[in-house]
Amino acid sequence: MTTVEKIKEIEAEMARTQKNKATSQHLGGLKAKLAKLRRELLTPTSAGGGGPGVGFDVAKTGVGRIGFVGFPSVGKSTLMSKLTGTHSEVAAYEFTTLTTVPGVVQYNGAKLQILDLPGIIEGAKDGKGRGRQVIAVARTCSLIFLVLDVLKPLGDKRIIEKELEGFGIRLNQKPPNIYFKKKEKGGISMTNTVPLTHLDLDEVKAVLSEYKIHNADISFKCDATVDELIDVIEGNRVYMPCIYVLNKIDQISIEELDLVSKIPHAVPICAHHEWNFDELLSKAWEYLDLARIYTKPKGQLPDYSSPVVLRRETATIEGFCNNIHKAILRELKYALVWGSSAKHNPQKVGKEHVLADEDVVQIIKKV
Repeated sequence: MTTVEKIKEIEAEMARTQKNKATSQHLGGLKAKLAKLRRELLTPTSAGGGGPGVGFDVAKTGVGRIGFVGFPSVGKSTLMSKLTGTHSEVAAYEFTTLTTVPGVVQYNGAKLQILDLPGIIEGAKDGKGRGRQVIAVARTCSLIFLVLDVLKPLGDKRIIEKELEGFGIRLNQKPPNIYFKKKEKGGISMTNTVPLTHLDLDEVKAVLSEYKIHNADISFKCDATVDELIDVIEGNRVYMPCIYVLNKIDQISIEELDLVSKIPHAVPICAHHEWNFDELLSKAWEYLDLARIYTKPKGQLPDYSSPVVLRRETATIEGFCNNIHKAILRELKYALVWGSSAKHNPQKVGKEHVLADEDVVQIIKKV
């Protein structure tokens, strides 16, 4: 029996099983089995599994990587061409784009790499079409643009989210606050700092025994579900922000537009007429969580033309120095900072100082 057939069999059994207190342990075990089989699909062990496929590996450039994911013919290639000026094959039939097409867009002084991925189809997570390669590239992105046809957004959104979840991509979610560590002996020790409404010790043991784990420390600092527990045990989940790009708004009325714009994390646009691109890019900037830092040479005005753009988690003086050149940090005596992260202007700081967007930094070297 193939992996896909095993997955279908387990999914059918889960659909047949009623959800109640008596069956929760059994369902937990089935979900763990399912997660293990999905991992096998992600990392094929057979020689015929193949690599990522021709045209799917793209070198990373810029400070952020945005992947366009969506069904065929929702306007991903048109949006890519209008945003970046890169030509991606556009036609009125489905599956026009067959490989990953990279492009770069300049925004707020930062280079953002944009990848036009081939359209995915329902069942991609089970190996249908080029789904496996497409979603494998999507896992390397910093932000996903889920491009949807505005005439049928919610149905398509649900299907694609299910496909991405099958590949361990969690959209607009934070990693669950669960501490998990295997140990040599002592059985399963479970603690929780918040009341657990979805799990009990027996269910946790059922999931762990499916992974052949009989000795572990596990501490819940959030009201977790079985799925979140499995995500932590698997340890290969990717949590990334996602913007739902509702394309083709030129085909709907103003009243319908008001309605769809209430969908969380959504930006309505028209790629063909280039409508609402400014909101799309500003939301992408916000979700990528980037900070622009301006340099100030001694005795001169700050250089506002080419900022150093950093991810917010690396936006420290140390990260700033490393971004310019690794040798600068060794010569750093202190830095002067002007801007919202400084208590007074300028503030004398060390390498641990956390910078804010649009701060100005002057590096003072050791003599």
